[in-house]
Amino acid sequence: MSNSPIRVLIVDDHTVVRQGLEALLETERDLAVVGGAADGEEALVRAEALRPDVVLMDLVMPRLSGVEAIAQLRERVPEAHVLVLTSFHDDDRVYEAIEAGALGYLLKDVGPEELVRGIREVARGTSALDGEAARALVRRLQHADREAESPLAALTDRERDVLVGVARGASNGEIARDLGIGEPTVRTHVSHVLRKLDVPNRTRAALLAIEAGLLDDTDT
Repeated sequence: MSNSPIRVLIVDDHTVVRQGLEALLETERDLAVVGGAADGEEALVRAEALRPDVVLMDLVMPRLSGVEAIAQLRERVPEAHVLVLTSFHDDDRVYEAIEAGALGYLLKDVGPEELVRGIREVARGTSALDGEAARALVRRLQHADREAESPLAALTDRERDVLVGVARGASNGEIARDLGIGEPTVRTHVSHVLRKLDVPNRTRAALLAIEAGLLDDTDT
């Protein structure tokens, strides 16, 4: 990188958070806050206009979420590296943010020194993950690996939804009502599920779903 300050865009729907972060970062000689945004849509507009080196991104925001904004930033401002700064560290959020293109993931209770270090690392194109986020990512990747090995991996999201209904013992009519689709559509999905799982009937399909933990994943 050049000797120019790292240009940072702060994206958070809370004004007081943006102002506090700006005050903190402006104390560092090698960092320059070039602007702020209150939601994902505004972040895209500001990033395209300001061309920051690092976008400090919250995840839960109105209009356009952080994950959606990250994915679009990757396309529209590819030189801008994203560091997520959020209150949430559940496995799915961490995985979705990194999958969308974020290079770093820190929690809002992070210390000032670690935050500044994270911004510098992300600006260099390296990863910055706090310990809990790193553990969440590992767990989510392990879960994804197990799913890939499962016979259920071949199913679409809708087919999995139908299979959950089958495993619960619901009729085609009940599944149709729960999912808001027609009963003929449910029958078609069930047929596809049986074929993809290579099982002869609904009972065998239900057993595979239970063995794979599909009902556990739906909190039943």
